Amino acid sequence: MNVLSIQSHVAYGHVGNASATFAMQRLGVEVWPVHTVQFSNHTGYGDWTGRVFDGPFVDELLDGITARGVLPSCDGVLSGYMGSADVGSAILAAVDRVRAANPQARYCCDPVIGDVGRGVFVRPGIPELMRDQAVPRADVVTPNHFELDYLSGIESRTRPALADALAAVHALGPSTILATSVHLEDTPPDAIDLVVSQDGATWRVRTPKLDVSVNGAGDMIAALFSVQLARTGSPQEALAHAASATYGVLKATADAGSREILLVAAQDQLVAPDRVFAAEPLT
Repeated sequence: MNVLSIQSHVAYGHVGNASATFAMQRLGVEVWPVHTVQFSNHTGYGDWTGRVFDGPFVDELLDGITARGVLPSCDGVLSGYMGSADVGSAILAAVDRVRAANPQARYCCDPVIGDVGRGVFVRPGIPELMRDQAVPRADVVTPNHFELDYLSGIESRTRPALADALAAVHALGPSTILATSVHLEDTPPDAIDLVVSQDGATWRVRTPKLDVSVNGAGDMIAALFSVQLARTGSPQEALAHAASATYGVLKATADAGSREILLVAAQDQLVAPDRVFAAEPLT
């Protein structure tokens, strides 16, 4: 499997491509990473160095990849943090180029917009681009709970409201939705839910909430889920593996008290998690 992964990158730590690329490689995927930003570290530290790239830079890299004649062998595109609206437009142009070369290629969009407690944290114009252009073009989207509510325009704190929010995002275009960090009124305070919706069916995996606050987990789970979905064709199997693997890595991170995901040290969890959580139908 070959995946074109277009998202942010950090030199230190594991966020964006620095998280997703290794996770996919550990599953045996050939990854073609294109960085939308190159920072020294993630912005949660409060200070960083580096720069945001522009759309023409992404276009230029795609020109070079296209010149190698390999786009027909690209099985999918994964996008995350876009940095700027013009980079977002370049990513969508890249998706079009890949699909023109291989109509079976699938686009997984992690619509990075914001989070509960932080609100919208991306640059102006990006939330609208995600909602109006990127999500409608995607086969798979992986919003967190805040982003699901933003995209749907529905505050989903109950199961019926969650079903409405998922239906509203499906109506935008994507056939598969993975909602991460879901916390409904009936979710225990010591747990966190992940929910997948496809073809009118919904599944949930509930894992214990860990005492850890790190960046990059969303990038990792989007990568794991998209790969396993492409391989198995089963959203519930992809959900179970991605949730279990992510939990394993994050538990190792929490046990070590690390501020960065221990992606390399806990890499075996990506392939064979110590603890496996089954997906259950959500009615």
